[in-house]
Amino acid sequence: MTNKKGPNDLEEQIDMLTKQKKYMQKKCKEAGSAILKQEARYAELEKEYDKVCEERDNFERMLKNGDDTE
Repeated sequence: MTNKKGPNDLEEQIDMLTKQKKYMQKKCKEAGSAILKQEARYAELEKEYDKVCEERDNFERMLKNGDDTE
């Protein structure tokens, strides 16, 4: 079996792999950015959840003490 590929085939493959590498780097940066945004949003939601839990606890304490404002 003879190899009919010429020197340009290797250059084309290198070019294709270089383009693929750039594409993957771009997508990795986008994914990293999305992860950072999600981590920030998670931290915000965690703080909000803590506030809600604290308000619930305070409300329950008020009801147990009979200090409700009915």
